[in-house]
Amino acid sequence: METIHYLSQFNLLQSLALEDLMEMEELTRITVVPKNTYIQTPTTFSEGLFFVKKGKVRLYRLNADGKQFTSDILSEGNVFGEMNVISFGTKDHYIEAMEECHICTIDPVRFEEFVATRPRFLMSLMQVLSDRIKSMSQLTQNLAIGNLHDKILCVLLKLSDQLGVKSEDNYYKINVPLSHQEIANLIGASREAVTVALQELVKAEVLQTGFKTIRIHHDKILERNL
Repeated sequence: METIHYLSQFNLLQSLALEDLMEMEELTRITVVPKNTYIQTPTTFSEGLFFVKKGKVRLYRLNADGKQFTSDILSEGNVFGEMNVISFGTKDHYIEAMEECHICTIDPVRFEEFVATRPRFLMSLMQVLSDRIKSMSQLTQNLAIGNLHDKILCVLLKLSDQLGVKSEDNYYKINVPLSHQEIANLIGASREAVTVALQELVKAEVLQTGFKTIRIHHDKILERNL
């Protein structure tokens, strides 16, 4: 029943009746993944749908020079994976646990049979997929055309929307530890360049930094027309 309660918290699954959730529970298994462990690499890909029950995972690719480029960071309640009937575009990605994660895995064959008889659930799944593609497309566009400062702010704004905690001074703390190197990985830049850019953004009072912590001011970022 604990798994059923967990599954019912996903927006994607809220359209399901209790008996459907009970059947869904039979299709799933939960795996505990230690911090800094790969859930998937391009060479270990296997079909399936995965829900993040607890923790945060990072999706990234490597360019020709071996530099990491992060596509997304997913927290509790998010879904990723690929199957015949649905794809979140993660096949060629490295997927790494940023902290200890509980990952719920759904059997692909039985899931396809489950979806085939529940069109309303399938529509919800398609909406989640559409939103994810739109979000990643916008992020890719912003990273392609912006200068270094704008790239950093664009990524941090996205993370604050997903993981931010607002304080009374209108700054949002991003609720995941981020080093300068990790921010560089998010935008495909060097750590040295990111360090300089962050210092300049702190002076402009757009953000505040601490040890692996970032706080951003939404209003001041939006004034830059990102």
